[in-house]
Amino acid sequence: MTRESSLKHMDYSKQSIELHLKSRGKIEIRSKVSIKTKDDLSLAYTPGVAAVCTEISLDKQKSYTLTNRANQVAIVSDGTAILGLGDLGPEAAMPVMEGKAIIFKEFADIDAIPLCINSTDVEEIIQFCKMIEPSFAGINLEDISAPRCFEIFERLEKELSIPVFHDDQDGTAIVTMAAIINACRITGKKIGDLTVIINGAGAAGIAIARLLIHAQVKEVMLVDTQGALYEGRPGMNSIKQGIAAISNKAKHQGDLQSSMVGADVFVGVSIGNIVTPAMVEGMNSSPFIFAMANPEPEIMPDLAYKAGASVVGTGRSDLPNQVNNALVFPGLFKGLFLSGIKKVTPEIKMAVATSIAYSIEPTRDNLMPTAFNKDVVRNIVDVISKTGLEGSLAEDELELESLVSALLD
Repeated sequence: MTRESSLKHMDYSKQSIELHLKSRGKIEIRSKVSIKTKDDLSLAYTPGVAAVCTEISLDKQKSYTLTNRANQVAIVSDGTAILGLGDLGPEAAMPVMEGKAIIFKEFADIDAIPLCINSTDVEEIIQFCKMIEPSFAGINLEDISAPRCFEIFERLEKELSIPVFHDDQDGTAIVTMAAIINACRITGKKIGDLTVIINGAGAAGIAIARLLIHAQVKEVMLVDTQGALYEGRPGMNSIKQGIAAISNKAKHQGDLQSSMVGADVFVGVSIGNIVTPAMVEGMNSSPFIFAMANPEPEIMPDLAYKAGASVVGTGRSDLPNQVNNALVFPGLFKGLFLSGIKKVTPEIKMAVATSIAYSIEPTRDNLMPTAFNKDVVRNIVDVISKTGLEGSLAEDELELESLVSALLD
């Protein structure tokens, strides 16, 4: 990190603490109806509300039309994987979850409630989500460490009647896919020709690898603290074993530096300051570098460009080309709520990624749309609306699918 960017980061930290102290957090609840008179109170509360309760008891689906449920998301976290900071606990997760809540509201007009819970037990978290289901139209899992997050998500996706989305997994995967699509648009490279190295084999890294494999990249290799994942490597949990079986076809064994040799794309979703200019120089010509560790990228953009990178993105909002899942979850949940779709399939993920990418005409210094680009949410909602209730793309309606195909050819 350069001295200038380091000082800027320090300034953001200080000012953020001052902001949170001044406003005592970032969210509040406001009433949709006026309560100025006794009649107002009688309509909004007792005795009038009893009739509303009776209506819902006769048809539970009316909770979507007679309460705020249809526009309400639960953001559930146990605080075990906060940003790039690790396990800081549920109390420390609240500032992040409040931040997500205001992003939901600002960009998609969705009411999101942070629920940071005092348990790291898989069964307890699953049971908690099942118990709160009647109050929400969807659940956004956040900052839950791997490998527990995979089982929690997969179980809830099957056992709940409302959509469940783990933003650290698929939100990150979708926005990374969008960044790669636009990098290909800028450079003329094809997705099907790319060899991608992912540093970090947690929730985000594995989800990114799965989506890239679905997109038919030439090769994907994940690297953790023990080196490259390959089929048969000892000491891996079941989730890593599963992804190792379908990636790293050459069964390369080695550290991050050796794994990056000859690669076309680097994706970092682990720790900062781990990539050197020499490692970038060892990649194929004009590689894509997505150094998304927070708050410190794996390598700063200026160093990556000097080492020969053609496109560089980070997870930081104060640096060019931010690759951040804030582009995904507001529009995704809006689209799910309006369409009635309950499950986000790989086809939907690819369509959403492509809709994000094509929200702008990218350049090297303007790779991704910002969260303030109103086309992003509109495009995501539109592409989800053009899917069936089973989440399969309607090929005769979806032009974006042909754009993906063109990138693969």
